Amino acid sequence: MSASLETIFISLKKAQAKLAVQNRAAKDTALTGAAAEIGKNKSAILQANERDVEKARKSGMKESLIDRLFLNEKRINDIIEGIEVVIRQEDPTGKVQSGWTIPNGLKIEKVTVPIGVAAIIYESRPNVTADCAALAYKAGCSILLRGSSSALESNREIVKAIKTGLAASGGIADAVALAQSGSRDEIDEILVARNYIDAVLPRGGHELIRRVVENARVPVIETGEGNCHIYVEPSYIETNKGLCSAVEIILNAKLQKPGACNAAETLLVHKDAVNKLMPELAEKIAGKAELRCDAAAKKALLGDHLNADALPAGLTVKDAAEEDWETEYLDYILAVKTVSSCDEAIDHINRYGTKHSEAILTNDLQAAENFKNRVDAACVYVNASTRFTDGGVFGFGAELGISTQKFHARGPMGLEALTTIKYLVTGNGQIR
Repeated sequence: MSASLETIFISLKKAQAKLAVQNRAAKDTALTGAAAEIGKNKSAILQANERDVEKARKSGMKESLIDRLFLNEKRINDIIEGIEVVIRQEDPTGKVQSGWTIPNGLKIEKVTVPIGVAAIIYESRPNVTADCAALAYKAGCSILLRGSSSALESNREIVKAIKTGLAASGGIADAVALAQSGSRDEIDEILVARNYIDAVLPRGGHELIRRVVENARVPVIETGEGNCHIYVEPSYIETNKGLCSAVEIILNAKLQKPGACNAAETLLVHKDAVNKLMPELAEKIAGKAELRCDAAAKKALLGDHLNADALPAGLTVKDAAEEDWETEYLDYILAVKTVSSCDEAIDHINRYGTKHSEAILTNDLQAAENFKNRVDAACVYVNASTRFTDGGVFGFGAELGISTQKFHARGPMGLEALTTIKYLVTGNGQIR
């Protein structure tokens, strides 16, 4: 282990011991100072971000991913607002979840406490730096932030502002640290730091998450990639209003922020809806995203002759391959598959989905219930875009990530994801 990283680990552990006994008022005051300092340093943060974006473009990063990296004044204001929402939330620690007395008179209380020292390993998004720092601090945890090298300049300025703001407000600045060498060796050192790190959270693409899960010797709270689906039933598009709504939902889920993990990657269309939906969708998505269609969806677009000249201007349509069903594009690409039933759609989602966010568009209550009950995902939507899977939207202010695992935390992770349980047992001389 490198001396510099071990020094950070030791500092975080000492800081967390102090932070764990801070009351809500002290933590909120410190976070208020951090938010104010980010506001004061907007110019420096934006200048650093410009350097990161310029470097990313020169390296050939695709625009949908550059959008995740990019900051402007509005996005910084959103970061500040996210911290302010966290401040307004209840302290998640010290809550007595339940209590009881056993026959020998011992009183047992089940109480929430901080997990301890957390580390988050993430890609591109500098807003994650502030979000996770705020959530960890409010939950009584110290945190090591390991962002990608593509956002290093931005992250340095954000962390500098946070630490300055914490210190100026009587907080514990050493509870927040940035791993900033840019070396991939940092990740390996974090994953084996059993005496220092209590939990690690990977937040990014498939390769990052796989690397963390396979190599970690510390507990992992696993976030997942987002191969998300929208399934459209005939009942939803019986009217022109329903058809317009379906297209609007699909466009929002695919185009509003294609680099986000909650963006739709595959559209599933019932065979009795495909001929009505696809021409309308093609008209509206032309020039905005590429479609990768199975034979039935392509025929619905082109007619019996499969004449590419019949396509709306600017529309790109390719034949879908098997790998399209399992790909998280994070780009302006939408795979389209025709299915014969709701059951087939569910089976496809449970085979190829990443247990993130899945949606059905239907006016059939039985189909909606079937979809909600059988689809294996953290978030299941009926008649809405998948783009709402987000800690801020869910009311958490910010999020650590979207957990796709099945224990401790699932879905958008807020303050409670960084707490665990302690049993407090009080007696009056009992022995066993």
